[in-house]
Amino acid sequence: MKSIQIQAVVWKEGRHYVSQCLNFDVSSFGSTEAKALANLKEAVELLMEARLHHTRSFGTVISL
Repeated sequence: MKSIQIQAVVWKEGRHYVSQCLNFDVSSFGSTEAKALANLKEAVELLMEARLHHTRSFGTVISL
């Protein structure tokens, strides 16, 4: 599997930390900054797997 480098921002919102990927429209949260980033990494991986599966099933994905 290829590696990609993503950019993310993390901020505290109440009792949780929110993480947002700047490369894709994905965000997550966690009780600590590290957990928020780990959850974001997992969310981006799931997005990439879904896009790969979609592309294999239906052809090229076009973003408008």
